Amino acid sequence: MNKKTILSISFVIMMSLGLVQYATSAPSQTAKKPAQTTNVINTTSLNIVNNPSKYLNKTIKMQATFDKFSTLGLDYKKALRPSDKYIGILIQRDDVMDHDIPLSEMKIFLKKEMAEKHIDLDCGDKIEITGKVFSTALNDPWLDVESLTVIKKVKKEENKKQ
Repeated sequence: MNKKTILSISFVIMMSLGLVQYATSAPSQTAKKPAQTTNVINTTSLNIVNNPSKYLNKTIKMQATFDKFSTLGLDYKKALRPSDKYIGILIQRDDVMDHDIPLSEMKIFLKKEMAEKHIDLDCGDKIEITGKVFSTALNDPWLDVESLTVIKKVKKEENKKQ
């Protein structure tokens, strides 16, 4: 082999190595695809309570008024959410305006880690919940909360007047 052939082969090898390195380090067009979003149904708590089977295995989003943390429905075997990992919340009924009545027909569960982030919730705070109805045991909707956002905090003195 002459010097020109060796240089040509070396050049081809170096170019090939450069292309391989570029191909393995360059971001893939398909790797950057956004995660597929789930269909979320915007609704109200009363719509869900009035027809729980319509929302079974569906992801819902609703606005509500926080009432209190609760153990209601925990450890019920037919729709098990263990009390060592979850806490329940109660929201107020949307159809009663002159006093507070919890919507106990809807069982709403948060993982304890999420609940700890919202430990400062007060009765009357406006919240938005996104979650999945995972059961209709007892003909009630049972909801796993995926996200909880505080929309409006009730003022402490406003809360005491209620």
